[in-house]
Amino acid sequence: MFAAYAARIDRDQPLSGLELGERPAPEARPGWTTVNVRAASLNHHDLWSLRGVGLGEDKLPMILGCDAAGVDAEGNEVVLHSVIGQSGHGVGPDEPRSILTERYQGTFAEQVSVPTWNVLPKPKELSFAEAACLPTAWLTAYRMLFTNAGVRPGDSVLVQGAGGGVATAAIVLGKAAGLKVFATSRDEAKRKRALELGAVEAVESGARLPQRVDAVIETVGAATWSHSVKSLKPGGTLVISGATSGDRPSHAELTRIFFLELKVVGSTMGSKDELEDLLAFCANTGIRPVIDEELPLDRAREGFERLAEGGQFGKIVLTV
Repeated sequence: MFAAYAARIDRDQPLSGLELGERPAPEARPGWTTVNVRAASLNHHDLWSLRGVGLGEDKLPMILGCDAAGVDAEGNEVVLHSVIGQSGHGVGPDEPRSILTERYQGTFAEQVSVPTWNVLPKPKELSFAEAACLPTAWLTAYRMLFTNAGVRPGDSVLVQGAGGGVATAAIVLGKAAGLKVFATSRDEAKRKRALELGAVEAVESGARLPQRVDAVIETVGAATWSHSVKSLKPGGTLVISGATSGDRPSHAELTRIFFLELKVVGSTMGSKDELEDLLAFCANTGIRPVIDEELPLDRAREGFERLAEGGQFGKIVLTV
């Protein structure tokens, strides 16, 4: 079957390890389901995998891709939950959880196999491309907002780095949930798009907000960390799920954190139950993932290049 896969690890030039070509189709195994992929979306996790983060040389070649929607052997339209081993189903109780492609072949292929427990029904209201955007970036944003930040309708939230998958999802989800959403971006066009999606104000990265906020959704890391901490109300919560600009800020703002009794919460992916809730939320409210571009699988390299350059607004989807 045709696939996009990591053939080599290169920390400095990750795309040099990306190959497109034939790979073995999944073999049947007890407790697992093979899905014919219709759409899969890119995440920064895929770029990090090509750098060897979470993916060892001994696992190569590895088909990339965490997220997918498709059709199972019985003809059911399905969405995949990307965290393998979260419940022990299909792998045994002693295996630690992992994100798809860290241990098991991923979704950038004509077929993918996952534990049957990880397969959820796709709501008929969502297209395959839309559903394929949800299991990583949108689920991460959903958990950051509603589980770890604990915000309620009427609360205020700052979303750093508008344009990325998680950030875009947080703006749309926050607006739909009745939050007052502020956003930042270095790019004027992305700030304009953030306003169109429902942000009440979008400012340049590092600019002073008109008010302090109840929570910050942080995925950028070092470049925005100080601004995130300074933007919080006393007792506010900073939720972080990524550090695309690096994980060592020059100013950690520790004094401000303890003096104002701020909370810093780490967040990674989400649970299967949260993904079910997110799918229902999108189906019932009419909100949809923001898709930057859809490309056929054989043009996957173009999608990776766009993601690496940071020019996208929303998700890049590969179709099969």
